[in-house]
Amino acid sequence: MTVSPSQIRADFSAAMSEMYRKEVPAYGTLVEIVEAVNAGVLQRDAGALALTPGEDTNRISAERHGAIRLGTADELAMMGRVFAVMGMEPVGYYDLSVASVPVHSTAFRPIGRDALAENPFRVFTSLLRLELIADAALRETAAATLARRRIFTEGAISLTEKAEAEGGLTAEDAKRFVAEVLETFRWHPEACVDDKTFEELIGAHRLIADVVSFKGPHINHLTPRTLDIDAAQAEMVAQGLPAKAVVEGPPRRACPILLRQTAFKALNEAIRFPVEGGWHEGQHTARFGEIEQRGVALTPKGRALYDRLLAEVRAEILPAADGSNAADYVAKLEAVFEAFPDRWRDLHDQGLAYFKYGVGEGAAAGADLPALLDAGALTLSPIIYEDFLPVSAAGIFQSNLGDEARSDAQAASNRSDFEAALGKPVSDEFALYEAMQAASLKAALDQLNMGAA
Repeated sequence: MTVSPSQIRADFSAAMSEMYRKEVPAYGTLVEIVEAVNAGVLQRDAGALALTPGEDTNRISAERHGAIRLGTADELAMMGRVFAVMGMEPVGYYDLSVASVPVHSTAFRPIGRDALAENPFRVFTSLLRLELIADAALRETAAATLARRRIFTEGAISLTEKAEAEGGLTAEDAKRFVAEVLETFRWHPEACVDDKTFEELIGAHRLIADVVSFKGPHINHLTPRTLDIDAAQAEMVAQGLPAKAVVEGPPRRACPILLRQTAFKALNEAIRFPVEGGWHEGQHTARFGEIEQRGVALTPKGRALYDRLLAEVRAEILPAADGSNAADYVAKLEAVFEAFPDRWRDLHDQGLAYFKYGVGEGAAAGADLPALLDAGALTLSPIIYEDFLPVSAAGIFQSNLGDEARSDAQAASNRSDFEAALGKPVSDEFALYEAMQAASLKAALDQLNMGAA
């Protein structure tokens, strides 16, 4: 008997959470804040889980995603194989170079409706763009350093190969697999470059230093889900966590769309640089805690409207890292997004968002979809957005990399290179949502017709 990929994924995310809470104690505080906020929301509003009506309330606050930064094509290819054992496939391509972050990324996640319902854990996975390092000598040093490291244990590799060959893992092997893979994500304070090289890498970009300077790609954040991100943000501040000044993503709405994120800023951690005969003490800033609130997935039409409105806001005002213009930014965001419909039925009828269909108690009246919805013969529920927003991801990164990360934007999208490194194409997130909606509609109509027969 083999263990399901979803169970391995759930076990892995739980093990990662336990490890990260020990490594970054402030993250444990963040999880406690989210759990308390969510409990309060559910006490006040029994319909707070309307976006995910089948959700087990005990799992609301569980980690929904993590993030990792890799240095080489070989690391990305192997990571893709490891995640496949957990039922996670690469979805979407994100170019963060447009926001001066020298990586491009994908999200490894479950893609089927049942798999997402079992455990939606995903990992935003970035690959360093060494070609964006302007200094040729430093670029060569970074490449040579990365070429020497091995981020996967022999056990992780052999168990991945076994899962591929045998179509899965037994319970005993799955337990070992989780433990072995966890080592890739563990924090190692010993740098594999000297302090001079470390400072040069920071000079090129703080994220480059984070990726290149250590023997592993340590998880840089985990993210629980909150039902009220504004309340959670306020509580973070009240408890003394160094929270971001502005929540990334769309404004607060009656009908949430896409993804809203915030985080506490990365903390200084002690590291050690190799020197002759021992180690030299230093500090590094990279790892943080994040929270998210997810809404409905938007169609290409809805996403185009979102992108246009966000661009309109950011053309006039960008949130300052120190929070000095946070109120002005939020006010502008809310004003501009009044142009985005804020009723579920409007979002559906205007083709702006994706929905699941169910059979209601009303009698069928008419053959077309609007008539069936009007009669209550069919019901709507939003399809949750399971992916990411490049501007928001860059904003989270920048809040932990320093304000200088905003300069020198480089539009350098290269999806073909990323997919070549990965060894497979990334899935189109819109196609996945479209298929989920179409399957839901067919199932509902079939059920409706069977009942009428």
